[in-house]
Amino acid sequence: MRPSLHFTARSGWINDPHGITWRDGKYHAFFQYVPDRVEWAPSCHWGHASGPDLLSLTECAVVLAPNDGDDGIWTGCLVVDGEDVRIFYTAITEPDFGIGRVRVATPEGGLDGPWVKGDVVVTAPPDLDLIAFRDPFIRRDIDGWRMFVGAAGRDGTAMALSWTSPDLRGWEYRGIVLERSTQVTEPVWMGALWECPQFVTLDGRDVMISSVWDADVLHYAGYAIGGFDGDRFDAEAWGRLTYGDGLYAPSLFLDADGEPCVQFWIRGVGDHAAGWEGAHSFPYRLGRRGALLTAEPHPDVARHRGALAADGRVTGLAADIEWAAPAGRLTVSSGGEELFVVERDATEATVHVGAREWDIPVGEGVRIILDGQVLELSSSAGVFSAVLSPAADDLSVDVSEGHLRVYPLG
Repeated sequence: MRPSLHFTARSGWINDPHGITWRDGKYHAFFQYVPDRVEWAPSCHWGHASGPDLLSLTECAVVLAPNDGDDGIWTGCLVVDGEDVRIFYTAITEPDFGIGRVRVATPEGGLDGPWVKGDVVVTAPPDLDLIAFRDPFIRRDIDGWRMFVGAAGRDGTAMALSWTSPDLRGWEYRGIVLERSTQVTEPVWMGALWECPQFVTLDGRDVMISSVWDADVLHYAGYAIGGFDGDRFDAEAWGRLTYGDGLYAPSLFLDADGEPCVQFWIRGVGDHAAGWEGAHSFPYRLGRRGALLTAEPHPDVARHRGALAADGRVTGLAADIEWAAPAGRLTVSSGGEELFVVERDATEATVHVGAREWDIPVGEGVRIILDGQVLELSSSAGVFSAVLSPAADDLSVDVSEGHLRVYPLG
């Protein structure tokens, strides 16, 4: 039941994807990795995979490992400035690993490594009473570069802090870019810490996308849309991007066409008897409809389609389903047994998987992608995932209403 197109490590635990980069005709993807166990541990490494497209990644050698003053190599980003390539990562030490440090690493050759650790370039501002500080994200700024780091105040305030640099070497602290109390719940609750806060401009408006964390509980991905004046982000709208128990830790990147995209860690996917745990979602291209952030499956997904299945039957456990209906019921079976059901009206759907069910918002069209254990459902209203238990190596799709297209994936 291991997914065939979603990235999984050969063995061990994986979580956050990061540093996804198109360079020299292929993608490089990095990820949090604990190679010797199927549960998370602070002693994370940076794993590495590469391939010709985002669904054809092959695992490579680890590029960064705990040592040289680091007890764990946590989430960060990869920055390319011509021939200057740098990883900026969260370096942690135990037992107080909540407050990390931002450290740099550079390759001796290409992105395949080996990589050499350098200096700690940013630490938590001493004037802020923080319980968490981690996850640098860097993008080009007017006069050079800007780094954003997630932080959590002891009073329950989630923050994105920023630094600027002309050359990726020396960094100047610029203060709090955006903050929000965990006590604010409308229109969406955003937690006490923004893990992986990342910033992108879409159609003339600025967007912050992050993971929502509170008291060591991982919730979902949320976002703010507004304007960034160079020092402060004025949030005009807040929203939720992911639903269900799986999708977390969005990783923002530019694809081979220069389009802004995001990929998630999917929790709960694994096979402990086989020695692996964790998967990465399919990639999504980001868009904006007014105050709504949208995520559509990346074109690389459609490139892996086979011929249209006229009868809704697929041999194998990977399929791409397009369902256009204002209301109706869609049922997917495996081995003659019901695998999951989606019931929807114009604005909401209920997904049933065995005894579990989730209510999620949906837009006009729904896209459902299946791959072994993994179900991903997306629409203009957000992205959902769930873990499946197929009974056999086949899929059958039936709908009560609406237009349906079913394609095998391979």
